[in-house]
Amino acid sequence: MMNKKKLIIFPFNGNGIEALDCLSMEEYDFLGFIDDNQDKTSIDYEIFSRDILKKHPELFVLAVPGGPDSFKERKDIISSLDIHEDRFISVIHPSASIGRNSKVGKNCLIMAGVVLTSNSVIEDHVCVLPNSVVHHDSKIGEYTLIGSKVVIAGNTSVGSNCYIGSGTNIKNGLHIGDNTLIGMGSNILKDVQPDSKMVGNPARNLNKRIHQPIH
Repeated sequence: MMNKKKLIIFPFNGNGIEALDCLSMEEYDFLGFIDDNQDKTSIDYEIFSRDILKKHPELFVLAVPGGPDSFKERKDIISSLDIHEDRFISVIHPSASIGRNSKVGKNCLIMAGVVLTSNSVIEDHVCVLPNSVVHHDSKIGEYTLIGSKVVIAGNTSVGSNCYIGSGTNIKNGLHIGDNTLIGMGSNILKDVQPDSKMVGNPARNLNKRIHQPIH
């Protein structure tokens, strides 16, 4: 019988709770959550401070912070755990379909029903929520969050530290710049510049400056 890896999840949030449904209990011994808010309580799970990481260097970690309001801080938050990268693990739900030659990086969470088709690349620290599809030869940059039922067509690149809202469709062959927020249900038909805020069908950039005529 193989020794189970002792695992802790950071933080105690929605993504962390959903990650439990993706875990192989034969491979991992789940000990509880880490959270910086020590006022949080749970009947079902232990909630620890970060001190447990120093006291128990054998612990593996899945770090899944962030949402639409805080996605740009994900890199800093995860880096602040100050642990060696080899302690991060990726979790893939058994019902996810990982295509031929597809790659999934470290500290990734791939939820139920996700489909990654041939040659797709998921870089480190990415979360993909249920029933999203990343088509062939597409690349998702590090620290990006992808909502549920998102469709990213082939040969598309999504930059780092992006948030792709649930129900979004991204046309094939496009590039989505770093630090971009795409609102729920948007249709992306053109390349997107970094630091954009895209909403609608077809999506428009709410951060685009409007140049007023000079009189």
